[in-house]
Order: sequence, then C-alpha cells, then structure tokens
Amino acid sequence: MKKNHRDSIKSEALRLGFSHVGFSKAGFLEQEAPRLERWLSQNMHGKMSYMERWFDKRLDPRLLVDGAKTVISLLLNYFPETKQRDTSPQISKYAFGRDYHFIIKEKLQELMVFMRAEIGEVNGRAFVDSAPVLDRAWAQKSGLGWIGKNANLIHPKSGSFFFIAELIVDVELEEDAPMKDYCGTCTRCIDACPTNAIVQPHVVDGSKCISYFTIELREAIPNRYKGEFQNWAFGCDVCQDVCPGTDFRSRPLKMIYFPMKS
Repeated sequence: MKKNHRDSIKSEALRLGFSHVGFSKAGFLEQEAPRLERWLSQNMHGKMSYMERWFDKRLDPRLLVDGAKTVISLLLNYFPETKQRDTSPQISKYAFGRDYHFIIKEKLQELMVFMRAEIGEVNGRAFVDSAPVLDRAWAQKSGLGWIGKNANLIHPKSGSFFFIAELIVDVELEEDAPMKDYCGTCTRCIDACPTNAIVQPHVVDGSKCISYFTIELREAIPNRYKGEFQNWAFGCDVCQDVCPGTDFRSRPLKMIYFPMKS
C-alpha cells in the first residue's frame, strides 16, 4: 500500500512540473546538528541573524508539523532558456524569472490536495525556502543527490540548478536511501570561487560569498572584496557553473522556466 502511494505521489509531482521526488523519515538530523552549531559559532552566517533563530526546528521537522512522519523532498529545475551577455552585469540563474516561492507553493498545495484524495486524511505543511528547514539535507537524505564540495545538492543526472521544496506530512511512506558522494578528488568549485568562500570541502563561509554581499548584506561591502565579484550583480553561480555535475552540454534536460511577465 505504501509503495503504491509513493508511486502515485511521484507521478502527480512530475505531472505538476517537478523534476525529482524523494522520501525520508521525519526525525532529528543528528549529523547536521554539530555542523550547523559549528557554522554559526564561527560566524559564517555573517549578518544573517535569522540563521541563529529556531535552531531546534531546523533540525527536527516534527517541531514544525505535529505528528510529522515523512519529509517529501521535491526538485524543480530552474536552468533558464536564455543566456546572459557576458558583458552585462550577471544575475544568478534562479532569479531570471518570476518569484519561485508563489509558483512552487501553488504546486505543493495541488499535490497535497491530490494526496488527500488518494490516501484520505493527510495533515502537513508545504515549505519553499521560507521556514527553518534544512532543505539540502533532507533532499540528500531522500536520495535526490549528494552535497557537493560547494555545499549544493547535486543530482547525478541533472546537476544542481534546482529549487528544493518540501511537504512534511503525518503519513508514513517508505523512505529512500541517501546517495553516496561522487565529488571524488575534484576541487573545481573551491578553486574557482572568486572570494575564497568555500573554506574547506562542503563548508561555505556565507559571510564571504558573493551571493551574501549582493543579496543579504545591507551594509557597505568590505573594501577587501571590492573588484572580486567578476561582474556579478545579484547572486553568483560560479561554483555551480564550473562543476562537472552541472555540465548541460552533454546532458539534455527538460527545462522548467517561468519567464517574467511583460
């Protein structure tokens, strides 16, 4: 019965436009707890004070959803159809289109309606980068990829240009197995980072990241980083662009893209 529910949920999610779907058991993220604590204690979140809040909830979805049993992780590809001119100020690919929060939230709500019709009473919440959820950790735990040395989730067939969303529900569904790390000895992302924000494999000092300076920071950019942005005006894709796991030249993808309204 559980297997049939998984298959039907996946089929409906794909119909709605999601690229990949995985399932994991809702519980405390034991491995992530010391990593998050260390990252915060070393002030790698910079001025992003919101990262200090809801520490326990970030690590345990059962504190976000009463009776939570399963985390359904979903990926939606955002690699755009159009390419920026190299001479123009660069904008991170995820920001090419309309606000993804509303688009994906609507799809998640449709999926929840489907689950209730398919299974019966289902309680849960939808999350799209708007609550204290460690989405990459849950996606990795759900078998949707591995966490690369650039701290991004990398799917073995589709790369890393994905939005990650979750449905945390009170229905028990068979969980997927986590995926092994395929980065090997590659250090392209570390070597290419313009501001040396990837301080060690799998650890990004957010307070040194171009995305932090161009999106999160509300103060003047420190002088030592001026001239290091390689024309990035909003966000940064360098560590993803150089990753062999995101080589779109050799791997055709069905693009899910939401252009700006004219």
